[in-house]
Amino acid sequence: MSDDQTPADSKLTTSKRRWAAEGKFLTGRISRPETERLPPGQHLVKNWPVLDLGQQPQVPLSSWRLDVRGLVETPLSLDWGAFQAIEQSTKVSDIHCVTTWSRYDNRWEGVSTRDLLDLAMPKAEAHYVMLTSYDGYTTNLPLADFAAEDAILATAWEGQPLTRDHGGPMRLVVPHLYFWKSAKWLTRIELMAADKAGFWEENGYHMFGDPWREQRYSDD
Repeated sequence: MSDDQTPADSKLTTSKRRWAAEGKFLTGRISRPETERLPPGQHLVKNWPVLDLGQQPQVPLSSWRLDVRGLVETPLSLDWGAFQAIEQSTKVSDIHCVTTWSRYDNRWEGVSTRDLLDLAMPKAEAHYVMLTSYDGYTTNLPLADFAAEDAILATAWEGQPLTRDHGGPMRLVVPHLYFWKSAKWLTRIELMAADKAGFWEENGYHMFGDPWREQRYSDD
């Protein structure tokens, strides 16, 4: 999918737009104490549900590439070997989907976002990040949240290579935001001075997406 195209509508896309319009899944609670792991309106699952835009791109490792561009001192264009050569990290975190499920204690392996940023060297005027996936999906978040201590560009989950349906060969994981911010099949990271809406943000979802403040939709 080219840069100027957006993903085609799917059953999930249509449903999520309706959920945003109806305020579906809102509980009326603003927050819970920080000692509680489960954000408001969420329920625990043991499995890992699969949600996407109706297509799961096949990305061979031989042609996989990650570009880091925009407001950086050193633009990067990494093939799989170069990405694997970066120091590898392990993180354990909970994840929370806007469709109300949460899963505790996920073990990820991959490259810390902080280690990637150390190579790219963000410029002082860089404050936001736009993520682009191989299926044309985009999502935005503040640079400070992309660089969170537990954020990781994950290539493995629970000791096994990340599967295609969950965003393999590599996806972003930013545990403290709703999981739509953790782009699957990530191929481009652009650092920006000003915020800009991504795919779901243009379709009624919150620009930030804090689960503990229940920021599911644009007017939350």
